Amino acid sequence: MRSFQGRDILSLEEFERQEYFRVFDIADRLAPIARDRRNSDLLRAKTLVTAFYQPSTRTRLSHEAAMHRLGGAVTGFVDAKNTRAGDYYQESLRDTVRMLENYGDVIVMRHFEEGAPREAARWSSVPIINAGDGWGEHPTQILTDLYTVAAERGRLDGLRWLAVGDMRMRTMHSLGHALARFDCPLTLVAPPADALFPGSPDMRMPEQYKESFRRDGLEVREAEHVEEAIAEADVILVEPVVQPDYTRAHHEASTEDKPVTPANYRITRELLGSRAKSDAILLHSLPRMDELPPDVDGTRWSRLWQEAANGVVVRMALLALVLGAVE
Repeated sequence: MRSFQGRDILSLEEFERQEYFRVFDIADRLAPIARDRRNSDLLRAKTLVTAFYQPSTRTRLSHEAAMHRLGGAVTGFVDAKNTRAGDYYQESLRDTVRMLENYGDVIVMRHFEEGAPREAARWSSVPIINAGDGWGEHPTQILTDLYTVAAERGRLDGLRWLAVGDMRMRTMHSLGHALARFDCPLTLVAPPADALFPGSPDMRMPEQYKESFRRDGLEVREAEHVEEAIAEADVILVEPVVQPDYTRAHHEASTEDKPVTPANYRITRELLGSRAKSDAILLHSLPRMDELPPDVDGTRWSRLWQEAANGVVVRMALLALVLGAVE
């Protein structure tokens, strides 16, 4: 197994099977720090730089919380509009990264352009962690989701996953790459073109991703309605189908009515109660629209808030690993 020290975390396609378990083992070791709401000194001499070119709540704050829990410092920006990359100068990614590498020991980057963190890694002398790149990938979120499931079920192999939502989303791409390392059949439920409203885009998994997943050994099938697949699912991962364009840097807040999610792609309390396995695990990275009503949160299936808490723990593990504090 390769060392994590000094390594960029860009895509789960690059993860070997045993590397998932290594991250999970370190997460288990560090979890009591977060659970007890205390800080350690494991990374007291290190600084995390956040470079967020797109909005974020959970991903940015959980990385920052992870660094604070490990005793490190945090600096960076949360809106490129307030930097030279977002004003008249439109400073290049290369120049920005060459500057940021001098301000810290690891850079966590979210960007509206697919591939931007990988491009940044070309220029950076410190590790880059991909916190979401356009429609590309979101590796730390899916590591969190797999850890949440493994912590509860004690295994990943043999569990059947159901993914519901927009398959163009970066989380869905990272999910497929991850599950290809395990014996985890995956069923996809997503709207075809015009399903939400006339002219709405095709949200099914792009062919190049399906081909990649299958080439790596993942069993993938598609269904038209969540009711066709939910009964056999051990894990149900939901994402919105009503959402903004992830290739844009900013979206203005709007009070206009948004499209309603069709029943094919909604997970309701009634559906879970009548069709889902009693021990199925329900995940959603948030934020949500109407695809997952709030009354689902208190049910036996929901792990939304454990998932959010585990985001800190998993990112603690990644930071400790890439900065060489643990091996």
